[in-house]
Amino acid sequence: MKVGQNGATSATGGMAVGLLAAVCFGHFLNDGIGSIIPAALPILRDAHGLTFAEVGLITLIVQITSSLLQPVVGLATDRHPTRYALALGMCFTFAGLILLGRAASFSAILLSVALIGCGSAVFHPESARIAQFASGGRKGLAQAIFQVGGNAGMAVGPLAAAFVVVPYGQPSIAWFASMAAFAACLFVWVGREGVALELRERIFAKKTEEKKGADSPGFGLTKRGLIAFFAMLLILMFSKQVYIATLQNFFTFYLIDTFGLDIDRAQYALFGFLVMSALGTVAGGPLTDRFGRRIVILWSILGAAPFALALPWVGLAGVIALALTVSFIMSSAFTAILVWALDAAPERVGMVSGLFFGLSFGMGGLATAAFGYAADVFGLHTMFAAASLLPLAGFIAFLLPVDGTRKRA
Repeated sequence: MKVGQNGATSATGGMAVGLLAAVCFGHFLNDGIGSIIPAALPILRDAHGLTFAEVGLITLIVQITSSLLQPVVGLATDRHPTRYALALGMCFTFAGLILLGRAASFSAILLSVALIGCGSAVFHPESARIAQFASGGRKGLAQAIFQVGGNAGMAVGPLAAAFVVVPYGQPSIAWFASMAAFAACLFVWVGREGVALELRERIFAKKTEEKKGADSPGFGLTKRGLIAFFAMLLILMFSKQVYIATLQNFFTFYLIDTFGLDIDRAQYALFGFLVMSALGTVAGGPLTDRFGRRIVILWSILGAAPFALALPWVGLAGVIALALTVSFIMSSAFTAILVWALDAAPERVGMVSGLFFGLSFGMGGLATAAFGYAADVFGLHTMFAAASLLPLAGFIAFLLPVDGTRKRA
């Protein structure tokens, strides 16, 4: 294995382990900070007398800022890779945390979470592209490692809320700005090494194409076929992300209002839900590399449907067990969907990753706002019953082409 300057693996070597580990840890910090918001929603609701619709609007603002900006950021950095974009994005997150800890009005809360959303909008397409180029050809594993950092960070949020935000209240949210400051320093190095690695990988890929010839982007599909392909992937992403986002943002409320759990115990249940999401992501990467994207997508989304449909109709122990099961199964789909989309447009890695990250966050936010309104009007139980139909969209995966990477067991 050849190693480049500062420890980055060269294009002719294998996986850039050090850089990938740094991106994974950066994802842990970024999403750990972001998960403070849904974990702190009960605190904000009680402190400011918010309705479920206003709770959903807070999440909507976070996700919409990410959704609108991520494809733009990805397209810009595809054309002009920027070393310090990651660090700059984390500065927005730093400012948002400081403001959220001191926000005295609903409008100030919305502004603060919008700043945090802007930081996430910069982070995800940039870091996903670095993970793609650092993969050494093992794209499913690399994206799984990258994703598990984020999922692990999201799992820490409820614990942080239980041990910090619950006892010390809204002002303690600003304490997490120190994590954002550390992440900004880390991202200075990650951005510099990531841009250098990307340039080497592009040069190597160009030489390889000239010598051997490369498969055409889009797997030989026509333009119309490629549009349909991306549309199906986006629908599958929609069903996965919307259902997971609904559970993540309203799971604690459901346990509190339906079964009488206190906030601390409900946060522990949410922590378990997010841990299973991280474990599912870890499993999804190697499974994608081994069995192919289509099989993993079918198993992940459609396979979760029976558990999701049963969830609103069981007791407390059953709800928690089914939620953890659904979280594990559905979380393995993201890696397969993202890797397939990136392979279909190798010259637009940043834009495609921003599009899928952005749309997944944005669609989750829109759905959370809509389901929050439904919870106000019809009740949490009816809302959860309606949301449980979303995994049935997994039937669309039968229309996807059979990818050539599949290895039959």
